[in-house]
Amino acid sequence: MTRLALQHGAVNLSQGFPDFPAPAEIKRAAQDAIAADINQYAITWGAKSLRNAVAAKCERTQGIAFDPEREITVCCGSTEAMMSSMMAIINPGDEVVVFEPFYENYGPDAILSGAEPKFVKLHPPDWKFDPDELAAAFGPATKAIILNTPNNPTGKVFERPELECIRDLCVKWNAYAITDEIYEHMLYDGATHISMVTLDGMRDRTITINALSKTYSVTGWRVGWAIAAPDVTAAIRKVHDFLTVGAAAPLQEAGAMALKSQPGYYEALAGEYTARRDRLLGILTGAGFQCFKPRGAYYIMTDISAFGFPDDVSFAKYLVKDIGVAAVPGSSFYRDPASGKTHLRFTFCKTEKTFQAAAERLAKLKHPVRAQSNSKD
Repeated sequence: MTRLALQHGAVNLSQGFPDFPAPAEIKRAAQDAIAADINQYAITWGAKSLRNAVAAKCERTQGIAFDPEREITVCCGSTEAMMSSMMAIINPGDEVVVFEPFYENYGPDAILSGAEPKFVKLHPPDWKFDPDELAAAFGPATKAIILNTPNNPTGKVFERPELECIRDLCVKWNAYAITDEIYEHMLYDGATHISMVTLDGMRDRTITINALSKTYSVTGWRVGWAIAAPDVTAAIRKVHDFLTVGAAAPLQEAGAMALKSQPGYYEALAGEYTARRDRLLGILTGAGFQCFKPRGAYYIMTDISAFGFPDDVSFAKYLVKDIGVAAVPGSSFYRDPASGKTHLRFTFCKTEKTFQAAAERLAKLKHPVRAQSNSKD
């Protein structure tokens, strides 16, 4: 969709990258590291300064202590951290439970690592799972469940009772929880991020994945990490070493500085993204979309069934070519494309200039006729 947006000169509300600058002090830290000749290989599993900073931040924000020498692996972004983690623990024939709609990489990651993905739906409008459906997806072959909270693409923030249900199944079937927590500081309307590793019984069976990308607006830096028990970390490090060797050394030094940000930074971040969310919700609702209001991350899922298009792909192509706004077809987040054919995902990590341009273009949409009882707000 980004390529189509560039091709047609469309406003890009599809790919989740900020179109505003990263914090100046973080950029200066990277520049200073390059000038100081920190330009050769860091330790394969991550510069000590960054691993120490990750451990300190986890203890500060989640109240749990990790050993940076034995439990933290720095990777080339959270994408590689996820792949290295899955390849480290999975054997051919294992099964991995994946909630859908899911971030596009999770299903392919399971397949590439030799596992069979078992999909469990999150049901709108609140994107809750059915505990019986989830329990049915677990069994003797289950090696792990992938959990993304706050969630892309739905904006769902998993609550403690839901996490405890997942925890109980992991304990019962001796399975890992691989948690993607990259949007941990993007929370709205009083939502709280709870890391799975903090729950009783999950200290040694959780692999926690995170990165600099979203919190510090540096999606192009590709610096992430995986946190796990020492035996699992040893396996992750072996896979990581052969996949990528290591992440960019000067950017790791800048990341160590970024992770020392004071609480005020994260509070301001959430406040700014709340305003952006509400701005895009207003634009989309005004244009006739039915929106699922997110409580976290920086995406809005919409229902497009009232517009009368046969599916999400045809509507997304119409939007980008004829209206001039790019969004992601909902079918890309499901195993069966039919499950997402009435959804489009928009992102709101954008500037007011971008929102204004999107509003002007979406005003050209013909408003759909819909039943009042069908509102998803």
